[in-house]
Amino acid sequence: MRHFHPLPSGARIWLRRNRWPFPDERGPAVPTLPSDVPPPAILVEGLTRSFGDVHALRGIDLSVPRGTILGLLGPNGAGKTTTVRILTTLLPPDSGRAEVNGHDVVRDAAKVRGSIGLAGQNASVVETLTGRENLEFMGRLFHLGKAQARTRAAELLEQFGLTEVADRLAKTYSGGMQRRLDLAASLLSRPEVLFLDEPTTGLDPRARLGMWDTIRSLRAGGTTVLLTTQYLDEADELADEIVVIDQGMVIAAGTAQKLKDRVGGDVLEFTVLDRARIAAAAAAVRADGEDEPSVDPESGLVSVRVGSRGSEALIDAVRGLDSADIKIRGLMLRRPSLDDAFLALTGHVTENEGVTP
Repeated sequence: MRHFHPLPSGARIWLRRNRWPFPDERGPAVPTLPSDVPPPAILVEGLTRSFGDVHALRGIDLSVPRGTILGLLGPNGAGKTTTVRILTTLLPPDSGRAEVNGHDVVRDAAKVRGSIGLAGQNASVVETLTGRENLEFMGRLFHLGKAQARTRAAELLEQFGLTEVADRLAKTYSGGMQRRLDLAASLLSRPEVLFLDEPTTGLDPRARLGMWDTIRSLRAGGTTVLLTTQYLDEADELADEIVVIDQGMVIAAGTAQKLKDRVGGDVLEFTVLDRARIAAAAAAVRADGEDEPSVDPESGLVSVRVGSRGSEALIDAVRGLDSADIKIRGLMLRRPSLDDAFLALTGHVTENEGVTP
């Protein structure tokens, strides 16, 4: 009788990505994984977690290659923060398994914590200490010697453009400077994997772009980054691959371009001048689209996917809006964005998670 062994760690994800069928234990022998395929920096298989009757995670799978950025997207309550909390050993899973840098997050929690960095949604700085003192203090908590902590703090202050303000109290820093200081603190131990939970929330556009440059430089230096964000343009700009989760399940994965391609066709878009008539405007173009129009009452923006109808849909929309006597500006056709893909996949717009699973 032939004996078959369970698939090794990561094999099911590798087989899926390389178009192998999932083998039954009684079926054909499992092909050997290539020896030159490096193990992923983050591996998640069948992860579940519930809070009472709320099923935050329902068996998600993730695989993040080393030296890449994974964008984890999902609507409010989808399970993004729960995933990060499990991977950083702050919360145990109910079932399934997860490894970071080859260490099991439950059995080898101390080893996981020793190889990762975490920057949460709010900057965790001591405002009554200077920037330099914050980093030296955190360095000592990471078991760096006094001299080593001082040297590492100076390196990070230089790297993040904070040298000139290093000896000012952190409470005098702008929001962007505090976020950079917080990110610098997460890098004190030179982590191989960095978890960034909403890293640019609340930053002005200039500070946000500066944070993007910092994240890119980390990837260029070989750091693996798992990024959760409410800004789809951020994921589009930074992530090598995006995973969309909804109701605790992975519903799509791929590059930003592949997710956009799943929407297909053109998007008709315009702004309604009289916000009180935005519902009427959506009704006027509903028949021109492939699904319900998306509206933003605050900005007055209306968009609807029109597929391959293109200019024909544009002409029909002009006639419909004119017949309804609705004044608009900026009527245009454009290619699908990541926002369109997200809306088509989840039925929701993305939003800040707040205090949710």
